[in-house]
Amino acid sequence: MTTITVKASRSYDIMIAPGILPSIGEIIRALLPNAQKAAVITDDNVKELYLKPVMRSLEGIGLSAISLSIPPGEESKTGGRYLSLLGLLSENRLTRTDPIIALGGGVVGDLAGFAAATYLRGAPFIQVPTTLLAMADSSVGGKTGIDLPAGKNLAGTFYQPTLVLCDTDTLHTLPQAIFRAGCAEVIKYGMLCSPQLLGQLRCDSIKDRMEEVIAECVAIKRDIVQRDEFDRAERMLLNFGHTVGHSIEKLSGYEIPHGFAVAIGMAVDTRAAVRKKLCPPDCLEILESLLARYQLPNRTEYSSGNIYQAALHDKKRAGDQITIVVPRALGGCELEKIPATDLLSWIEMGLNP
Repeated sequence: MTTITVKASRSYDIMIAPGILPSIGEIIRALLPNAQKAAVITDDNVKELYLKPVMRSLEGIGLSAISLSIPPGEESKTGGRYLSLLGLLSENRLTRTDPIIALGGGVVGDLAGFAAATYLRGAPFIQVPTTLLAMADSSVGGKTGIDLPAGKNLAGTFYQPTLVLCDTDTLHTLPQAIFRAGCAEVIKYGMLCSPQLLGQLRCDSIKDRMEEVIAECVAIKRDIVQRDEFDRAERMLLNFGHTVGHSIEKLSGYEIPHGFAVAIGMAVDTRAAVRKKLCPPDCLEILESLLARYQLPNRTEYSSGNIYQAALHDKKRAGDQITIVVPRALGGCELEKIPATDLLSWIEMGLNP
């Protein structure tokens, strides 16, 4: 087992190993000795695979456990679903010592985390990610939230979990497309600050080194979060590919998975940086070879104008400026503030091969 500790406004462990899901009850009891109840939030796909052993483990250590399953996909991160979840928690009289457990991918984690952050002004929150994307990225760092009609994650808060429990065995049941979407976030971490990770990804399959790869991504994110928990400076680097990516997600009605959209966004940003002579061509060559290796897209049919209009709602916009992530070398990116109106030309420069 690999254990990584995050020391932020709340210190917590990220436990990474195969086969630890059936032990969740004992782990929680040691962490939260006064808990009497628990709420497990999952989605309809994960429910069929993993809810029963989790509920059995929780009930085995004396917790009265309830569960809520939501439809899979981004469309479940709504205000209505959030209020329904708060209603369930209050109706079952969970207290501030009772954990809210997110069992699933990033959507489940964002929704359950936002509910945990705001129910009784803060309840224990445990992330049990079951996708590669959630294990390597979204379950760590405390970002929670829901979508608004204008854009993704426009309502939310920072709320660090009490524990993150990554059972890598759950990745074996992932549909290939969802696994590949998670590979995009792993590639992102290599592009940001780990040429060694990029080299490993070019030589070995992620599937052959699952625990090690997840631990490396988590350690990178841990270090950044500890230096900039509330996303005011360095942590914004983690949005590499996300401004364009979120726009593509929105334009597709969230039919394009997050990881696929981020892959396109990284290619657009890197292509633009190369054409502006801000980074060497090998950055783009290696990124595109990795995207191809893991069957991820590097272009989109959406126009630069449509992407730009959607991006104007991006959280990284501040007044008439927006912060973009500019690759400068393999394993090295920088933040740059540009006028929001200049974003259109940046997208245009990076959109076409």
